[in-house]
Amino acid sequence: MVRFLIRKLPSLVFVLLASSIVAFALPRLAPGDVAVTLAGADPTAANIAAIRQQLGLDRPLVIQYADWMAGLLQGDLGQSYLLRRSVASLIGDRLGSTVELAALATLLVIAIGTALGVVVGSVRSGWARAGLDLVNSVLVAVPSFVTGLGLILVFGVLNRWLPVSGEVAFLDNPVIGFQFLILPAIALALPPAAVVARLLQAEMLVARNEDYVDLALSKGASGARITIRHVLRNSVGTAVVAVGLQVGNLLAGAVIIEAIFNRNGLGQLAVSSVQTRDFTVLQVLILAVVFVAVICQILTEMILAALDPRITLGA
Repeated sequence: MVRFLIRKLPSLVFVLLASSIVAFALPRLAPGDVAVTLAGADPTAANIAAIRQQLGLDRPLVIQYADWMAGLLQGDLGQSYLLRRSVASLIGDRLGSTVELAALATLLVIAIGTALGVVVGSVRSGWARAGLDLVNSVLVAVPSFVTGLGLILVFGVLNRWLPVSGEVAFLDNPVIGFQFLILPAIALALPPAAVVARLLQAEMLVARNEDYVDLALSKGASGARITIRHVLRNSVGTAVVAVGLQVGNLLAGAVIIEAIFNRNGLGQLAVSSVQTRDFTVLQVLILAVVFVAVICQILTEMILAALDPRITLGA
């Protein structure tokens, strides 16, 4: 495992370096200027120029990027232009909300995706399989924000069963926190779960045609035992890879879901940073998403190797 991580280190560094360039350049390609926002109503050209000089925005972009990277290597994420607070403290204040949402959504992706994939991959009736395939296709096609609005309408407007706006920290009050968390987590998890289910279903249908399944049938093994011990066990690697690939989608979808359900997480911070052209916050958030996605990919390979002894790390 140590050798595997060492071999992965150069590619990790390269991806993060390339991503840092994109994260630095992308916000600056958008129209608008943070100096204009800070200058207030009816700013003069002199005021805007003075603010740009004070913030260091008048320096060449290469120098600004080099200073930002030097700060990152020293653990300094920078300071928000508008809020005059460190980016680390801004992220720290909102990190818990997004972690709670992403963690529960990931668990739901695993549970729903595995359950739906096993059912569709095991059912023998053509009509039942067609119906389940239709449900799966709808879940894949419908965006998470549409699902979220539907959940709000059903559970918060027509039937006031669950809160649909705001949040309570799960650690402060698990019962109330879960009530605020469940609807956005479901909305965020359903499309990725459907993707996991479809990949698992396809792999299980292939596995059912293998010789070891026929051998188990000839020995009188029950259908449930064959599905769990043989088919699912040899197909679960696909589900693991699919879950790892969906982490990026979960983080991207959290931006919209947090806005719909009025959660004060990193997604809301990213939206406000885009609106106010607060580059220093936005570029750190972009780089953090890439870092998390890359780490999840490495963990996926390690979990896959642990589940399947035929797979060697790095092979």
